[in-house]
Amino acid sequence: MRKLRLTGGEPTLRAELPKLVAQLHAIPGMEIAMTTNGSLLRTLAAPLAEAGLDRVTVSLDSLDDAIFRAMNDVNFPVALVVEGIEAATAAGLRPLKVNAVVKRGVNDHTVVDLARFVRDRGHTLRFIEYMDVGTTNGWRMDDVVRGAEIVERIDAALPLEPIEPSYRGEVAKRWRYRDGSGEIGVITSVTQPFCGDCTRARLSAEGSLYTCLFAAQGTDFRTLLRNGPPGEAGDDAIAAALRTVWTARDDRYSELRAAGTPGLQRVEMSYIGG
Repeated sequence: MRKLRLTGGEPTLRAELPKLVAQLHAIPGMEIAMTTNGSLLRTLAAPLAEAGLDRVTVSLDSLDDAIFRAMNDVNFPVALVVEGIEAATAAGLRPLKVNAVVKRGVNDHTVVDLARFVRDRGHTLRFIEYMDVGTTNGWRMDDVVRGAEIVERIDAALPLEPIEPSYRGEVAKRWRYRDGSGEIGVITSVTQPFCGDCTRARLSAEGSLYTCLFAAQGTDFRTLLRNGPPGEAGDDAIAAALRTVWTARDDRYSELRAAGTPGLQRVEMSYIGG
C-alpha cells in the first residue's frame, strides 16, 4: 500500500478539496491521509470521507482556549477543533491522530490533560518537540521540552511502557498505557535526530520536491509531470527522477543543528507542510 499525505499550509482551505481527494482515491493501491488544523473539519469531514480520504491527523496543542489561540497564530477557538475531531470520528476517518507541539512555558503544563482527552476518545496522540521550522517562529533551544521529559510527565499520571517500532524509519517513539487504554508517541527530531532512517519526501503545491522538512531548496518536478512523455514512459521517467533525487540526498539538518553548525538554511513549513 502506497501512502500519500495532504498537508499544509492548511489543505482544507483549498477549493474543491473533496474533488482532489476523489481523484487521488482513483489511483490503485493508494492510502490517503491528511494533516489539518481542524478549523474547517466540522463541515468537511463527511464529504472528504465520502471522496475517499482514509485517515486524518489533527493539530491540537492544548485544550486551554487562550493557550491554543496563542499557539495557532490565527486566533480561532479550540472548540472548533474539538468539533472537527468529533465530525471526523463520526465520518469514519480512523485511526485518528492528534499532533501536539510542546513549547516550554507555554503549553507544557497542559500535556497530561490533553493525553487524557485523546485517550478517552480512543485516538492516538503524538507529541512533537518544538522545532525551528523556517525562520519566523523565533525558535530557541531553551523553549524545547525534551521528549523524555514529556514521557515522564505523562507516565507520572498515566503509567506508560515502551513499544517497539512497527517499521524502520518510524518517526515517533511509541509508548502505550499500561492499562491497555491506548498509546502516545513522541517525535524527538530536536534532541534525538533520525535523519539516517528518514523515508519522507514532500511535494509543494508548486511542484517542487523536498527531501527534508528543513531543506533549503527543492527539485522541480512540475515540468516533468506536465511536459514529460505520456503514459507508461512518463511514469518511468518520473520514477527514475525520484530515484535519482532520493539516492543523491544528503539531508541531515537535525543532526547538524544538534552539533551546533551555524548558518543553516531551511524552507518555511507553511510552504511544504509537516
